[in-house]
Amino acid sequence: METAHITCPLCEATCGLTVTFDNDTVTDVRGDADDVFSHGYICPKGASLGALHHDPDRLRTPLVKRVGRFTEVSWDEAFAEIDARLPALLSEYGRDAVAVYAGNPSVHNVSSALYSRVLFKAIGTRNVYTASTVDQMPKHFSCGYLFGDPFSIPVPDLDRTQHLLILGANPLVSNGSLMTAADVRGRLRAIQRRGGKIVVVDPCRTRTARLADEHHRIRPGTDAALLFALVHVLFAENLVRLGSLEGHVNGLERLRELAEPFTPEVVAPLSGIDAGAIRGMARKLARADRAAVYGRIGTTAQAFGTLTSWLVDVLNVLTGNLDTEGGAMFPLAAAGQVNSSGGRSKPFTAGRWRSRVRGYPEVFGELPIAALAEEITTPGDGQIRALLTVAGNPCLSGPNAAKLSAALAELDFMVSVDVYVNETTRHADVILPGPSPLMRPHYDVALYQLAVRNIANWTSPALPSDQPQEWQTLLRLTGIVTGQGPDADIEALDELLAADTARRAGLDPAVAGERKGPERLLDLMLRAGPYELTLADLEAAPHGVDLGPLRPRLPDILCTASKKIELAAEPIVSDVGRLVAELHKQPDGRLVLIGRRQLHSNNSWMHNLQPLVRGSNRCTAQLHPDDARRLGLTEGGAATFATRTGKVSATVELTEDVRPGVVSIPHGWGHDVEGLRTAVATAHAGVNSNLLSDDQLLDVLSGTAALNGIPVDVTPG
Repeated sequence: METAHITCPLCEATCGLTVTFDNDTVTDVRGDADDVFSHGYICPKGASLGALHHDPDRLRTPLVKRVGRFTEVSWDEAFAEIDARLPALLSEYGRDAVAVYAGNPSVHNVSSALYSRVLFKAIGTRNVYTASTVDQMPKHFSCGYLFGDPFSIPVPDLDRTQHLLILGANPLVSNGSLMTAADVRGRLRAIQRRGGKIVVVDPCRTRTARLADEHHRIRPGTDAALLFALVHVLFAENLVRLGSLEGHVNGLERLRELAEPFTPEVVAPLSGIDAGAIRGMARKLARADRAAVYGRIGTTAQAFGTLTSWLVDVLNVLTGNLDTEGGAMFPLAAAGQVNSSGGRSKPFTAGRWRSRVRGYPEVFGELPIAALAEEITTPGDGQIRALLTVAGNPCLSGPNAAKLSAALAELDFMVSVDVYVNETTRHADVILPGPSPLMRPHYDVALYQLAVRNIANWTSPALPSDQPQEWQTLLRLTGIVTGQGPDADIEALDELLAADTARRAGLDPAVAGERKGPERLLDLMLRAGPYELTLADLEAAPHGVDLGPLRPRLPDILCTASKKIELAAEPIVSDVGRLVAELHKQPDGRLVLIGRRQLHSNNSWMHNLQPLVRGSNRCTAQLHPDDARRLGLTEGGAATFATRTGKVSATVELTEDVRPGVVSIPHGWGHDVEGLRTAVATAHAGVNSNLLSDDQLLDVLSGTAALNGIPVDVTPG
């Protein structure tokens, strides 16, 4: 028996695991008690890592579609097929004719994180799409204009805060999101043990809401109005305290004017939270010693996602809790921190180009996934003819999923880098698998930039792999799209990338010695980072390196043109009028659809693991008993939910945990289409809630799909 200490790559928590092997068989997975961040915590997802490694449906060999059926081929055959078809499309139709999509798992893979951007740049397309526009783009947009950099995202200093206001998030189940925090439950309970308070705003009584000291059941999609009401109270009652931010803020008076229409009395009927509770929420936040406001996917994946994301941080500023201990702070990662030495050379701006059909603006180098289907199906110059996906499943995660799935069938060519034949990759002409997480190195380049404590942890491959690493696959694809053919010298390409990384860091690439691939790039990035670390330092610390608590970083990281926090940047406040127009609208009586998090699930990509789908059906439609009586629905019966884009039938689960007027269906299910090779997921198919979401219903500033707050028609059966 042998053991390896690794960082779990399955969600944002980055927990340390101890994995035991008998030869190449995983016999046990436990939490690493000595991990500097997670201290032995493990969730069901991490415990299932052995099941993922041994999953018989996980692809080990490339697949090429011939006469409509996938055939196993050699790696050389697969790349020859790509070389025979993809460059011709680029040559005939131009670079924008090839689109790329990167899914959530690519962020949890150091190869994809460091090498996908090289491939995307080599393709040279403006048609770049990622899971961000079904998840977090509003936060990048708002932080970009507030602080000048879209990745300057403050996170709650959980370990020192005394008052935490959570909106639209269920971190006890998600393990945190845009907030890397191992053992969230333990950290939240510690707030209460030291006399602090947790306040949750959510339409449902989630696990996090049950733990909280206060829970306010908001009407979905009205978070921005509620937050504006809190801002209104702070100004009206003279509770604004900038503290150390005094002199570093622009737009305070403009913000006061914008908040005037949002009195608690006006917002109460819209939000479903009474005026007295709104005032109390604002006063407690303002008067708390060390407070933080945190919002997540319930606040971003909605029609006012950017305004809501902006107002979360506006409240942190107005209460003097931004960049202070126990407030919302900016992590300082050991590697890859884009703003560690003074920030971007130019302030953030969106809309540098627009989508061809509906004119949606680019944000952070991406177009909204809601625009992908029409860009494929609409003829004309710039029509997308080919698609490359990297670890993504937008046919389950994207809005109007049926429309997107139909569009993919019209492509001339599609390549997927993925370990499953899933709802999206079934449309591919070539699938290139990667190795098991236990067979590849790991370092959370992006997630450590969002961690509630500064840490660094490197994982070497625990087992050897007879498959290429993803970075090698991505460089080989880079060789094809740059005209070097399927047998391009990937070592030479890797040398060029390392030289460029070293140049930007002001280093000689030779300092990394004989390393190559992600190891070399990460070593260079660590050397250029703020802690004088090397990869050798991390290799000598298998349980991670603790770099200390978060510490103040303003004003050094501000990258706005003014070098101040821009509380009322025009690109954001231009949308306030749309929100004002909502204030006096009355609900039309239809149920409103929201998603829900599940501890045993992470979007769509863990449903083929038997340990995570045991027990009763988790893909139910939860709604309040009062709504069920009104609509003629019964516990365990079926109900049909319909919108403009489609309909689904789901099993009814009655619970008073759900606010009246709301129906909750979990995100990422619907494994009941033809052509899948995921036997366990198919046996536990569930329903695809994104057949109901609408590619026309978006946050207008960021283009992010509104996956919450969707009115639905409901009938029995």
